[in-house]
This record gives sequence, structure tokens and C-alpha cells, in this order.
Amino acid sequence: MKFNALGLAFVTVAMYTAPAVAHHSFAMFDASKTMTVEGTVKEFHWTNPHSWIFLTVADTKGQSAEWAIEMGSPPGLLRQGWEPKTLTPGMKVKVLIRPLKDGKVGGQFLAVTLPDGKQLGDPSTAGQPAATNP
Repeated sequence: MKFNALGLAFVTVAMYTAPAVAHHSFAMFDASKTMTVEGTVKEFHWTNPHSWIFLTVADTKGQSAEWAIEMGSPPGLLRQGWEPKTLTPGMKVKVLIRPLKDGKVGGQFLAVTLPDGKQLGDPSTAGQPAATNP
């Protein structure tokens, strides 16, 4: 009985501390810059704590690179009009992001323009500093 109580206590503590350990700051993104990338959706991950857009983008030499674009959580995206199937593989989109500071491909999501011209996200945040813990 003593072992079961100890095991239950450990599992309970692990459940509540894991999300805190897993969360990170947005210091890897350059809050002073924004850029628009155009490409084809490879994957859209509707996951907690952050959703992701994986976008295939051609560089100036015509070579393709996969960009990982970090978004907010699904509940926040739902409030902005998103659904799990808003982006589908093969869809051509324009995404406004804050790029990674290290120059690698990827960034923090600000807004997207869908093929029909509909815009989701908040492009007005482009001039605002990145939140440290959204």
C-alpha cells in the first residue's frame, strides 16, 4: 500500500510539472524583424502546447527547404477562426513570421494568407516585440 501511494504521488507530480518544463521562451526568434515566406504546406500539426506549419519554400536558387513555423496553442487558434483542417498538404500560402535569430529556416507565426485571400492571424503584431511566454 505504501508503494502504491508513493507511485501515485510521483505520477501526479510528473503530470503537473512536465508542461512547465516543456515550455520555452521565444528568444530564438528575432522580434525586430518580420518576413513573408511563400510556399506549399507540407504538414500542419494541430498539437499542444504549440501548433506547427511545415512549409516547403523555394530559395532564390530554386532549391526547396522545409520551414518549421511555430504557432500558438489549438485553443488560441480556435478563438482566431482556425480549425484542425484549415491548412492541408499541397495548399499554397503566404506566411508572415518573425525569423529565427540564427538565420536557419523557420520562425514564429504572425499571420497567413490562404489561397482564397482570407487572412488569419494578426499582421498588426509585426511591429510589436515578441511575447516571452504567450
